Amino acid sequence: MKLLQGVLFPFSLFYGTIIAFRNFLFDKGILNSQTPEIPNIGVGNLNVGGTGKSVVVDYLISIFKAQYSLVVISRGYKRKTKGVIVANSTSTAHDIGDEPYQFLSKHNVGIVVAEKRKRALKVISEFKKLPDRILFDDIMQHRYITPKCLIVTTTYSKPYFQDSLLPIGRLRESPKQIKRAQIILVNKCPENMSIKDQRFFFNKIKPLADKRVYFTTIVYEKEIKNRLKSINLNSITNSFLLITGIANPKYLVNFFNKKGFDFLHIKYPNHYNFKENEIKEIKKQQRGRKIITTEKDFGRLESYFTSDELFYIPIKLKFIGDGKENQFKTSLERLL
Repeated sequence: MKLLQGVLFPFSLFYGTIIAFRNFLFDKGILNSQTPEIPNIGVGNLNVGGTGKSVVVDYLISIFKAQYSLVVISRGYKRKTKGVIVANSTSTAHDIGDEPYQFLSKHNVGIVVAEKRKRALKVISEFKKLPDRILFDDIMQHRYITPKCLIVTTTYSKPYFQDSLLPIGRLRESPKQIKRAQIILVNKCPENMSIKDQRFFFNKIKPLADKRVYFTTIVYEKEIKNRLKSINLNSITNSFLLITGIANPKYLVNFFNKKGFDFLHIKYPNHYNFKENEIKEIKKQQRGRKIITTEKDFGRLESYFTSDELFYIPIKLKFIGDGKENQFKTSLERLL
């Protein structure tokens, strides 16, 4: 491992120099960044994935949608289209990407996908009715937009301050760029996270007085679902297939293992677009068993299976500590 790190170090140094220079240009105003007038929140991370961004965006939609009209702006990673797409009732995961499709089908909010977020903003500015709030998904590296509130996510098991820049590690930004965040969310923490562990993270992050750090954990719901049905997890006694195409499926795998379920896990890369031969292989492995997947993967798989075959397990964000969720919401309103 040390030999490999030594070989990769020059590439990591070169990569770090490039992104440091780019950030310098934005910090000094040589490259211009735009802050939309509409109240907006950006969610991003320093890593290449797996820090729970989509769960945070989903949570933000759920707390805002009853009171405000929303538009989520996303790149639509791994979609089969290009340019600016305004989602509608006929949009699919292939059109707009799996995560935007999840937000659309679950919450029925406005979705605009674009490689360049500024182009998405221009399209939104031409809407007959402007949204009350804009949520930027995966905005950290898109510095041509500066959100009014930037939430940066990291994880308990692999925090950004214990990682390295690509290609040695999984950081696509320098740890110093955490300074741009108003709120840092440490996700996927143990539900019984100790005060000692929380202090450790605070000491490592060293947030300034105007920054806020919150700790969250993942909660899986007690039912699996699809568009037509819900099944209580406790009623599942037979073996099933677990299909995942996410960055880090270990939390879900551990959840089912701790519950004592009998299942076969078939793992695919993050945002994976399933091919016909792979669907055939899944059907071959299925042998009459139900398939359980994530909300994100469900949108890319549902056209291949019936409502008796394919289900997803919903996931929720839970704040650790009494009153912390209300403090988080208050912080958001103050920043907007």
